[in-house]
Amino acid sequence: MWHCGEREIDTSKVLIMGVLNVTPDSFSDGGLYAAVDVACEHARQMVAEGATIIDVGGESTRPGSSEVDTREELSRVLPVVRVLANEGVIVSIDTRHAQVAQACVDEGAAIINDISGFRDPAMVEVAKSSSVGLIIVHMLGEPKTMQATPHYTDVVKEVRAFLVQRAFELEAEGIAHDRICIDPGPGFGKTFEHNLALLRATAQLADIGYPLMAAYSRKNFIGSLTGIREPERRVVGSVTAAMYAASQGARVLRVHDIAPTIEALKVLAAVQ
Repeated sequence: MWHCGEREIDTSKVLIMGVLNVTPDSFSDGGLYAAVDVACEHARQMVAEGATIIDVGGESTRPGSSEVDTREELSRVLPVVRVLANEGVIVSIDTRHAQVAQACVDEGAAIINDISGFRDPAMVEVAKSSSVGLIIVHMLGEPKTMQATPHYTDVVKEVRAFLVQRAFELEAEGIAHDRICIDPGPGFGKTFEHNLALLRATAQLADIGYPLMAAYSRKNFIGSLTGIREPERRVVGSVTAAMYAASQGARVLRVHDIAPTIEALKVLAAVQ
């Protein structure tokens, strides 16, 4: 079980996390769900289609993006988190800012999804002061510059070592092992070859001892593989990557397209 505040999430089966970007400039769906009522309705639709978790983000962290003012980020995410949490939805807040994370936890968010991997001591304090689930994401550098010249000697070994170290450091701070999920962070300071290596190494990353999240949905990596430039048309490639990850031990699939992913999971479950 993945312990996320008052919620216990069964990771013996593959779970779907639905992406909800309440931003004007996210790479795939920026501006579509900026209005609170539209965002909440889309979240309800994703839950109806089979999403267990809704990941709400108010800052685009696409390559080259600039940091968003905390007050602006809060104005985007807090009303949505409040409504969804009050409706009983398991809400994850996708943020690298401790103030945003704390405010959303106070409003009922059950998970903090931190692309900066809880490297900020203030974010660690938020984690320590609550019982919510935590997603440690690997990112090389910052969103604005992370894709400039990403370099690794051995990307799988280095990403794995980072995730293990951060998880152990959080546990040393008193955070329970069963609150932690890990994500190798495809697209966050990685070339095409790095992303491919990490996807191929899913089984190795899943063996670390924490639930593994696969977050390849609609990303440039998928577009490079398929030749499809428009993110919203990368559904088939995204679902295929998700199914490979699930077959290799990933327990949480962070996706934009819920229904086709659920459909594919049913087939995968039947043949495994």
